[in-house]
Amino acid sequence: MTDFTLATFNVKNLIGPEKEYYRFEQYTPEEYAWKVDWLADQVLTLNADIIGFQEIFEQEALAAVVAEADARGAELNAAVIPDQTKRYARKAIFRKLQYRAYGPGSLFWAPNSFDGEPGSRRPGLAILSRFGFEGTPMVIQDLARPLEIGLPALGGGEAGSFRLDRLSRPILKARIPVGGQVITVFNCHLKSKLGEYPRKEGTFAPEADLLNYDPVGRAIGEARAALRRMGEAVVMRQLVVDEIKAGYPTFVVGDFNDAENAVSSAIIAGERPFRNYAWLRRHDAKDARDRYSDEEDILIRGAIELVRLYSAEKLFVQKSLRDVVYSSAFGGVYESIDQILMSWHFGPGENAIGTMDYLSVLNDHLTDGSHPEAPYNKLASDHGQLMAHMKLFAE
Repeated sequence: MTDFTLATFNVKNLIGPEKEYYRFEQYTPEEYAWKVDWLADQVLTLNADIIGFQEIFEQEALAAVVAEADARGAELNAAVIPDQTKRYARKAIFRKLQYRAYGPGSLFWAPNSFDGEPGSRRPGLAILSRFGFEGTPMVIQDLARPLEIGLPALGGGEAGSFRLDRLSRPILKARIPVGGQVITVFNCHLKSKLGEYPRKEGTFAPEADLLNYDPVGRAIGEARAALRRMGEAVVMRQLVVDEIKAGYPTFVVGDFNDAENAVSSAIIAGERPFRNYAWLRRHDAKDARDRYSDEEDILIRGAIELVRLYSAEKLFVQKSLRDVVYSSAFGGVYESIDQILMSWHFGPGENAIGTMDYLSVLNDHLTDGSHPEAPYNKLASDHGQLMAHMKLFAE
């Protein structure tokens, strides 16, 4: 039996000092030092075996965070972990307290193909794994085969289509050996809810001029962002289905920029099957009584369950009878937009090869300044960190 932990961590714009990432935005050396210090403490506290990071502009900056966490972990181990000469050295509590360094070959970074000059930078993703990687992780952003979604007209015919040939941020796919099993971890950061407004080179979009507020134009901008996020969710769904059908237990972690019950999240997770399809009229029904058979019901539900993903948050809340999970605070709204999804291999079914024992949520630092009393530090992440405590039943 193997225990392992899997986390997702949006670090909020990690880049070295005095480097302009967005227009007029950069860290002083002191701000950068503070951010590395805070992030290293979070990595140390998580002590996760696998972490999916989002908003990483430079691999070197993240490597510095991991190195600092490893150094602090070694110092902590020296203080609290007894050596093997102590009769109590094998107590289980010390296995829980011990920090394990990540070491060489544990970090893989995926840059953003949209990354540009200072002031127009675009962040990438990274995965940190104590188990290393099975082969080289794959980066998916520029689609070899563009996604095209046709929209049928209500009266028949075609009403247009949506085409997506590049993702706003890469998807990082890594196969990781855990115990005697190889699992697949996808790390993603879907398009945000911030509106998209077309603009000509060297000018600003008219919708960005808040002194001439255009409510309909800004609504259309949000619609563009939602369309892009939905398209990216479809791409993610195809990757997940392919990986599960290839026989790999699969996780999806990252910043979905939408809550668990949002349409984009549901696209990635897949349909939830009905309890019984035998009451449903067949798709090719010849008369009103022509419904699916009991045997076909089993086949339909099996096909849906095979490629369905389960939410770590939902499994945890159902088990613990609590509803206190949130990973984002904006405009006074606290919600979960960072997610961990898992395939049937770790779901509630009887054929599962593992299970989730617990879900840790590090969100005490989250406030958005909406209330006068609320502290706010722009250098800390504006996301909470989620960590699933997993168990493999057999090697």
